[in-house]
Amino acid sequence: MKILGFESSCDETSVAVVADGLVLSSVVASQIKLHAEYGGVVPELATREHLRNLLPVAQSALHEAGLRPTDITGVAATRGPGLPSALMVGFRAAQSFAWVLNQPFLGIHHHEAHLYSPWIGGQPPRAEFDHFEPAISLIVSGGHTLLVHVPSEAEHVVLGSTYDDAAGECFDKAAKLVGLPYPGGPEMDRLAAQGNPSAYAFPRPLINEPNDDFSFSGLKTAVRYFLRDHPEVLEDGQKVRDMCASVQQAIVDVLVTKTLRAAARLRVGCVSGSGGVTCNRGLRGALSLACRRQGLRLRLADPSLCTDNAAMIAILAERKFLRAEPSTPWSADILPGWPLANSGSGTASPA
Repeated sequence: MKILGFESSCDETSVAVVADGLVLSSVVASQIKLHAEYGGVVPELATREHLRNLLPVAQSALHEAGLRPTDITGVAATRGPGLPSALMVGFRAAQSFAWVLNQPFLGIHHHEAHLYSPWIGGQPPRAEFDHFEPAISLIVSGGHTLLVHVPSEAEHVVLGSTYDDAAGECFDKAAKLVGLPYPGGPEMDRLAAQGNPSAYAFPRPLINEPNDDFSFSGLKTAVRYFLRDHPEVLEDGQKVRDMCASVQQAIVDVLVTKTLRAAARLRVGCVSGSGGVTCNRGLRGALSLACRRQGLRLRLADPSLCTDNAAMIAILAERKFLRAEPSTPWSADILPGWPLANSGSGTASPA
């Protein structure tokens, strides 16, 4: 099979080609510079850029893969969740492509694609599902924080999610309070590497609660009040680095503790991590150390696959085509608020 995948759920326009589990091309047009002056993604601008970038990105992906449009035997696109107007661009373009070529089409859940991205590895990237094993998966990004039990391929149970802010959102908002440029999360990670994570005591919301849910709005508020009461911190470069390290450690402690606790409870020997925040070096290092101490295998998505990309969309679509899952109807629309529990064979954890 030769699958053409489209991703446009937020501010990256991406198209990829996958054949027999091998990523032949994965082209991404980022909009970071465009949105930086606004301190966040502006949906109208993101949609305009998707419209501008989609065709040349698709042409580049096909050219890099050495294929013509008529060589494609299946098409897929992110159906949700995401920004409605942004999703619409990639989804409708992919539907049109499939219709013109008379090839099957699949709408893919964005988080489900992230969920399986740790099983894409090597150079060039290739699906490694022959090595699949049951796992507790942490999906953590700017918009979502999810803990998922994956007992087998194509089966997943959502254990918990965030009550309010996602971890990535907390990173970005805390960074903005400190005065760091957008996107703040990566900049905070860079400064945290030079700081003392024990310098300041910030709360670890829900860390001692027995559930699998998260909450980061309280931590964000704690950062705001701390800076209100200690404005002198922002005038000292080392204190800023110490603060970044302390905030990052609070977030990482919650994510790692909850993930490993779920793995122990469900007696799972593997932990996986994916999503944009999984690029964070503090999180990657802490998960690696904790899993090593607990004798757990760890699979983290490659940094190139952590942020939004069409390669993971195309890989998951190929697996679904191979399992003969039904194509998405031509009448189907985008699902901006699509819960992961309702994708494929996914379910929600019982209360």
